[in-house]
Amino acid sequence: MVIHLGKGLHGQAVEEIGRRIIRGDIPPGSALHPDKLEAELGVSKTVVREAMRVLASKGLIESRQKRGTTIRPRADWNLLDSDLLRWQGSSAPSEGFLEDLAEVRAIVEPAGARLAATRRTDADLDAIRQALDAMAGAGTDADAMVEADLAFHRALLDAAHNELLSRMEVVIEAGLRIRDRIVHGAQHTSDSLPVHRELLRAVEAGDPDAAVAAVESLLTQASEDLAAVQSGDECDEYGKGATGAVREEPS
Repeated sequence: MVIHLGKGLHGQAVEEIGRRIIRGDIPPGSALHPDKLEAELGVSKTVVREAMRVLASKGLIESRQKRGTTIRPRADWNLLDSDLLRWQGSSAPSEGFLEDLAEVRAIVEPAGARLAATRRTDADLDAIRQALDAMAGAGTDADAMVEADLAFHRALLDAAHNELLSRMEVVIEAGLRIRDRIVHGAQHTSDSLPVHRELLRAVEAGDPDAAVAAVESLLTQASEDLAAVQSGDECDEYGKGATGAVREEPS
């Protein structure tokens, strides 16, 4: 593979090597040979060296004298890093990874909704309403639908006014994007807009119990849609149905 200009040589090298590690093409304990990577990717020593530095900061690799550069054990990886989450979900994520994401969402989002219902400001409500309006108006524009869905959940977490909780958006976003990529080829998925509206009404009313119930209903619906697609043959590895059409639904 030869890297081409676009994202930048350094960024593309990080992406390519990182994806190989996450996919297991280069398993933990294996050695990385910079000279081979230079030849395979068609880049300079400087580009590979900088890419290795970034990957080391994410906990993926380590360099030692006499041992060279090796892939670190998965337990050492910074799994909450936004790039790692994206790489894990970019190609056939494992069932275990999907379950982990679902469990984290089930822990984080109800708690965020409860706090949002008691702490939200007028500005927070406006942001949630705008995201919901964008979801409703996205029509068949899959990209617009997904981005609006992400904006809704991001605004909900922000309404909790907890800086650390807001940072969990990287996990929520990964879960949403992966779920959408898998189910967007399904011919029949549930309409989640009513549940999103119910959640907005609960937050507007300052009712934390109703907000939690709405989030839990939304997450249950999302899990059921995902399970229905995975149990059938409605979409292939790339989320395309029999006709090749691509469709994404909010969750």
